Amino acid sequence: MALMTPMNKYLAKEIHRALGSRGAKERTLIELLCTRDNASIRAIKDAFYNLYGKSLEEMVQEGTSGSFQELLIALCSCSRDERECEEEAVDLAQRLYLAGEGRSRTGEPQLRNILTSLSHKTLRKVFQEYNKLAGKSFGNLLEEEVTGDSLKGMLAVYSSIQNPAVFFAEALHASMVGLGTRDRTLIRLVVSRSEIDMGDIKVQYHNLYGRTLEKDIKGDTSGDYKRTLLALIGAS
Repeated sequence: MALMTPMNKYLAKEIHRALGSRGAKERTLIELLCTRDNASIRAIKDAFYNLYGKSLEEMVQEGTSGSFQELLIALCSCSRDERECEEEAVDLAQRLYLAGEGRSRTGEPQLRNILTSLSHKTLRKVFQEYNKLAGKSFGNLLEEEVTGDSLKGMLAVYSSIQNPAVFFAEALHASMVGLGTRDRTLIRLVVSRSEIDMGDIKVQYHNLYGRTLEKDIKGDTSGDYKRTLLALIGAS
């Protein structure tokens, strides 16, 4: 069914299901909204409205709360500046570093604004410059300043911009590790990334875990389900 559904419609349905769930909805919302650019989110928003007659922002406001809701709403606004600005990135990294040196907290609202308003290219430059100055990653800064689901969401934005293949390799591993397989998550990840960056994801998966994605899928699934997943990742 996932393969036969237009991708944006499929992802919109997954978001709607997550917003109506009491279980692991935050993990699904983070995966689908914190890892995409303006164009992708706009397409999902259009599909969502066509399906449910309500805006995605309205449903997010009804289904989430607090700083996590503020992060998702900021991402759904699609107000990220797509231009690259290297000078702004260097200046911002220096200001973040000096704030830390002065032992003043950077503040969650400022970090949220940085992650949701600047282009991916500019942010990668910010991450690089901050690491040079502070001797620690931007992710470390987030962990010092933010907590809860908001932290998980911001780390997903950071990680997926820094290296999307690593982020999705880790997500795939999490769907299969431990007792039982999170089949819905596994299907969604494989189907949605199979024609985008699955080759890179497979390389990073092996680098991270010392075994292939193919091997783990074979160990966690069976029958036609297994064969379909293997075909989608380009294995046999």
